Amino acid sequence: MNLSRRTVLRGTALTGVALALGGTAEARAAAGGRVAVLGGGMAGLAAAHELVERGFAVTVYESTGLGGKARSVSKPGTGALGRADLPGEHGFRFFPGFYHNVPDTMSRIPLPGNGNSVLDHLVSLSGALVSRTGRADIELAIPTDPIARPLDPDSLRDSLIGLVQQLGALPPQEILLFVNRLLVFMTSSERRRAGQWENVSFWDFMRAENQSAEYQIALVRFMTRGLVALKEKVANTRTVGSMAEAFVFSFLGRGTNGQSPARMLDGPTSETWIDPWVTHLTGRGVRFEVGQTVRSLELSGGRIVSATVTDAGGSATRVTADWFISAVPVERAQQLLSPEILARAPELRGIGRLRTDWMSGVQFYLRDTPPIQAGTQLFLDSPWEITSVLDSTLWDRNIPAQYGDGTTRDILSLDVSDWDTPGILYGKPARECTIDQIYAECWAQLQAALHDTGRTILPDSLRYTQFLDPAIRETGSGLVNDTPLFINTVGSYQDRPESATSIPNLFMAGDFVRTDIDLATMEGANESGRQAVNALLDAAGVAGGRVRVQTLFQPPELVPVKAVDAARYAAGLPNALDIPG
Repeated sequence: MNLSRRTVLRGTALTGVALALGGTAEARAAAGGRVAVLGGGMAGLAAAHELVERGFAVTVYESTGLGGKARSVSKPGTGALGRADLPGEHGFRFFPGFYHNVPDTMSRIPLPGNGNSVLDHLVSLSGALVSRTGRADIELAIPTDPIARPLDPDSLRDSLIGLVQQLGALPPQEILLFVNRLLVFMTSSERRRAGQWENVSFWDFMRAENQSAEYQIALVRFMTRGLVALKEKVANTRTVGSMAEAFVFSFLGRGTNGQSPARMLDGPTSETWIDPWVTHLTGRGVRFEVGQTVRSLELSGGRIVSATVTDAGGSATRVTADWFISAVPVERAQQLLSPEILARAPELRGIGRLRTDWMSGVQFYLRDTPPIQAGTQLFLDSPWEITSVLDSTLWDRNIPAQYGDGTTRDILSLDVSDWDTPGILYGKPARECTIDQIYAECWAQLQAALHDTGRTILPDSLRYTQFLDPAIRETGSGLVNDTPLFINTVGSYQDRPESATSIPNLFMAGDFVRTDIDLATMEGANESGRQAVNALLDAAGVAGGRVRVQTLFQPPELVPVKAVDAARYAAGLPNALDIPG
């Protein structure tokens, strides 16, 4: 493909575009800056959005599909008589109340014709079902408009005890232990979190080894695998603890900007969010080159002068730009960093030590709607740590009229978070199963958990067909996963990059980049894209027009306590609440 047909507008033409798009004087002064965004997932789209609003000429290069892991992927060949193919997902999209950057972006994506934005596609969850195998299920109420509660240590303790008591029948001493450990983290200073808890696994921090199986499953595994898709023995406490307190604060009516603490989309992700986003950005002047895989970066004179991309047939194209934002996933970023680049930007060497794991989605297309509580379902005893959502309880669409051949009346959308623990049918972990075995195993684990007086509420006759995220593929040597997920292992923060690098025109974005939310999420990816744009603005000498980056809520009631802890940490003393176990 001829390069001149693929590059962005430049020179005086770009100046005219920038002026037409408006923006600050500083942003218009940046006209003529060509930016190549390498990757069209959450981070890349967020960066493109902010850049084009500031007068830059932006081209996004994406290998597979815009939206990355967040996009919908339909089950091909299933639509009939004018209906769309059955919708599938890498995993259902969950929007906690402490997400701020993603909702801000969504509020700036218009819905044609009605003056609203795609943010209006978010609907509140009113409950969650914690389904237990062989025991009574737990129905959790989620306050859609929680009353703000005080967060001083004593009030927090009382609130935490009330929340924990909903999760299972635990001995009082274990409830108090769990609450104490959470309070230790919540009252820890930022220096202790970075210097101590970053280097301790959540399992060890929670002192789970010598506690009951119920403590380990209902509390510790729930907080890691159930909420943040991490494994409790490898995930660091800084990350899991930060997410735990963010969930607690939002359920107590704090740090949500008045929003519900739990929301989901009212339809397939691409229909309700990604497609309108791409349409909006295209209308603003962003160029998209889909099917182009970034293979290498060329360094000359201390700057990146080009990137090489290839199409599906292997034909290579040299991409030039003034600025480059790497927004590819961590496993692909590792491949782009040549010895020459690492010599120039040694702070990027740690990227090669970062780890990934598997988490992916399965959809079961059902002939009817089962009697499952609205909201999300968490199957705490499932070996594969399955969570799900029943789409009809959230969507504003007529599923049989709009999708498939009319047989599917509902969709049970699953996230499978543990691919290493043996299942109940074949005695094998998910990554060692065939795709058909994965379907059978997931269904069996759901049936074992979703029962009503001994009778499953998911009879086999209900199941019509199924779909696995196509990034999971069968090969002659077993399954491969083209889209693994970055995981926050013990001590991994030191290996994660900042958005700015020692190469003045190269910037990093992606869920593995250091962010305030500190977890591989849509919010983390969006935040990293914003950070990368701010770093680019700094390098370009643009004084104004910076992107707002919103951070997690920090209760003012805990500021004095954390100040005391900072002094104790500097003196080599433990947190005041950290009683030896």
